Amino acid sequence: MSRERAKRATLPPAQENIEKLEKVVKQGNYYGAQQMFKSISARYVSAERYSEALDILQCGACLQLENGQVTCGSELALLFVETLVKGEVSYNEETLDRVRKIYEKFPRPSVPQNLDLADDDDDDDMQKLSEAIAAAKTRVECCSSFLKASIKWSAEFGAHRYGSPELHEMLADYIYSQSTEVDMVRVSFHFVRGRNLKKFASTIINFMGKCYPGEDDLAIARAILMYLSLGNLRDANKLMEEVEKEMEAKHLGFPQSELMQFVNYLLLTVQRDALPLFNMLRQSYKSSIDRDPLLNELLDEIAKKFYGVQRKNPLQGMFGDIFKMIGGE
Repeated sequence: MSRERAKRATLPPAQENIEKLEKVVKQGNYYGAQQMFKSISARYVSAERYSEALDILQCGACLQLENGQVTCGSELALLFVETLVKGEVSYNEETLDRVRKIYEKFPRPSVPQNLDLADDDDDDDMQKLSEAIAAAKTRVECCSSFLKASIKWSAEFGAHRYGSPELHEMLADYIYSQSTEVDMVRVSFHFVRGRNLKKFASTIINFMGKCYPGEDDLAIARAILMYLSLGNLRDANKLMEEVEKEMEAKHLGFPQSELMQFVNYLLLTVQRDALPLFNMLRQSYKSSIDRDPLLNELLDEIAKKFYGVQRKNPLQGMFGDIFKMIGGE
């Protein structure tokens, strides 16, 4: 009998180890349980019993997260994804559901926002606020690492080339709901690779109530241009419709600005073979577009997608940097 076959034969069913490890966690020995989850799952991976290794890691990640051990739980969650890759596990609804179950265990406490600043004279309040902000940052970083790895796995093993839309939506929602200072560019990057336009529209409108005065139109413009930079005219139009419809239902005023005029004209222009008109629009609304350097980068990508205009430096500049930084998935 070969060494590998001997390993397979000597390892007990994974459930036996899971039951033992659950007891260790219940005793509050989170660090000890963490080391055991890692070492025991590694034996099953080494024996190429990937399904059982995944059972152990999923259980461990969920248990640690349920008990507020975010760093430990996310480490096991990442090992879960690494095992999906090692075992060459195909992307399907069953496996997506397993990833979702881990994601749903990441804590979602209320997050302090900029306006929740404590009285400077109250040291206890300031200390609590500082701790809450640090904890929120850790949660977002840990969940982001897990979901980015999951997106990369899904793209490699059967999902859309940008990765699973559902995973992008999970990441967008977690970043938005758990960040103390929301990076709407990051949030939008993932929403445009998802399918939930209603959720995206609601998130944009919610953000518009929090952002600096006069910048609400930028949130809409970035989102529309991100869709167009992917060549997705259909969802760009649908998102605009959803935002307008929801704002009207909530009796909110839609931003009336030159930038919004430009976006509306742009949506009409890219439906036609009209590169001269596209360039004229960019020139006419240059001062509005220049409010955010990312808009020009996105417009360069739109020119490439719709009119075949080659970028002088593909994926260079801010657009390329942001793509690599927040996704590159």
